[in-house]
Order: sequence, then C-alpha cells, then structure tokens
Amino acid sequence: MTDNAWAYRWSLRAVCAEHGVRQIFIKPHCPWQNGKVERLNRTLATEWAYRQTFTNNTERTAALAPWLEHYSNERRHSALGGHPPISRLLPT
Repeated sequence: MTDNAWAYRWSLRAVCAEHGVRQIFIKPHCPWQNGKVERLNRTLATEWAYRQTFTNNTERTAALAPWLEHYSNERRHSALGGHPPISRLLPT
C-alpha cells in the first residue's frame, strides 16, 4: 500500500508486475492510512540516514542492511511492548 504520488503509482508498476505483487493505494487525501510507512520513514531519517555523516552514497547504502537488521531483530518498539518486530512472527 502506497500513497498516490506519481513515484509510487507509475514507477513501481513494472516491479510489482514482475514479482506478482498487487499494488493498492491509500484513499486520496487520507495520509493517515499510510501512517506506518510515514513513521518508518521518519525513523529511517533520524536513526540511520542523518544520524551520522556519510561521505558518499556507497557508504550510506552499506550502512542500511545492518541498521535494518538491528531495527527488525534487536531494537525495542514501544508499540510492541518493548519487543522487536521479529517477536511478532511465529517460529518456522
């Protein structure tokens, strides 16, 4: 689910089709429907993208995977009672 911005509506169309993903969009003028994504974007900005200085985009890109690993598996989330998101998944 994305908002209706051109970047999401048109640029992701081919990628979604390639992977068999059905695109759905929030209702126009209802940004609160996209709240989880907006919150993640804010967290990305404050805890990863602008927390330290990167000298180039390669450095920034290299720092993303470890941060996502930490965010999903170790970082406490207040909405989950202090547990990381991985705790919501059932063991396989």
